[in-house]
Amino acid sequence: MTSVLSYLCFDYGLKNIGVALGNTLTKEARPIAILGAVNGKPRWDEIEALVKEWQPTEIIVGSPIDEDGKPTELSAKAAKFARQIEGRLGLRVKLHDERFSSKEAKLRAKESGHRGDFVKQPIDDLAAAVILESWLNCDHF
Repeated sequence: MTSVLSYLCFDYGLKNIGVALGNTLTKEARPIAILGAVNGKPRWDEIEALVKEWQPTEIIVGSPIDEDGKPTELSAKAAKFARQIEGRLGLRVKLHDERFSSKEAKLRAKESGHRGDFVKQPIDDLAAAVILESWLNCDHF
């Protein structure tokens, strides 16, 4: 019998970092938090608290690449964020293609009644859930 693996996923951004939780049993993810960031610098105490609370097997970080699969300005910063999590918390961290996750998150949010003002009502946590579900439904296991 295969054991159930749990994951936290971070959708890294310069102002907000969305967080979602999911597992290999259901292959579904749910949004759990939007953490603030200042010029891309996260609040490490909040990240550490989430990891301690949820005790994931691994961490997934969205890799922001463009529609053609090329790195964006944010790609290197997200990769650095992933390395910092790995170094600080001693967990395996993997980057995952997050192409179209924002579009999918906006669509899901609007379908559930979001008014479309994503500045006042950010959906970074929902984007993290989209990224994590994509990861969970790939053949990694």
